Amino acid sequence: MTETQNVCIKTERLNLFYGRFQALKDINIEIREREITALIGPSGCGKTTLLKCFNRMNDLTEGCRAEGKITVNGIDINSDISVNLLRKEVGMVFQKPNVFAMSIYDNIAYGPRAHGVKKRKILDGIVFESLVKAAMWDEAKDRLHKSALGLSGGQQQRLCIARALAVSPKILLMDEPTSALDPISSGRIEALCGELKQKYTIVIVTHNMRQAARISDKTAFFLLGEMLEFGATREVFDCPKHPKCASYINGRFG
Repeated sequence: MTETQNVCIKTERLNLFYGRFQALKDINIEIREREITALIGPSGCGKTTLLKCFNRMNDLTEGCRAEGKITVNGIDINSDISVNLLRKEVGMVFQKPNVFAMSIYDNIAYGPRAHGVKKRKILDGIVFESLVKAAMWDEAKDRLHKSALGLSGGQQQRLCIARALAVSPKILLMDEPTSALDPISSGRIEALCGELKQKYTIVIVTHNMRQAARISDKTAFFLLGEMLEFGATREVFDCPKHPKCASYINGRFG
């Protein structure tokens, strides 16, 4: 981290409830731009819930209620920005590839078209640039107008990344993006994350401790809705301060 890197995402005393159940408890975190931040912890500890707070995906869950403050690039996302604009700024890639049943080209052009881009020449440029950024151009250039459903799982996930990048977000959220992929495809996604962080801020949920250690700059450990540890990845993995974090990293639970 350098002095010039700004705080990109910040939560202050964030609490989140599903009905009476409290899923997040007093979360205070600062995520800096152009870094990869990994969220780790056992299933059900609040990692994905927190991730979905950053683009208000939790709004879609009935009975969900949040308290506290979340700012993205200095903007209070619960009062000062529309959800559509927020989700343009904060893209998301899910655990399983969710390509649309349309061509590769139309998958990527879908977002820009929804935001008013209609000219074919501009769309052509967006599709090209997005596929290049997602390391998919060479594999997709001769089949742009064929169904995306014909791609392999790893290719579909990189297409989902390209689709997220097509609307020029500043932040990319990834919810276990390699959990359904083979090791080779997972390695490609990890390498891609390393390239993308030169321009984008990435927050990734992962159960793969080695992956978190390999690709992230910062790591946050969660347990039962609480963030028990947060810091530089090397420090968290080499010298965890919280005993529960040490036990989880060493495979003694979770």
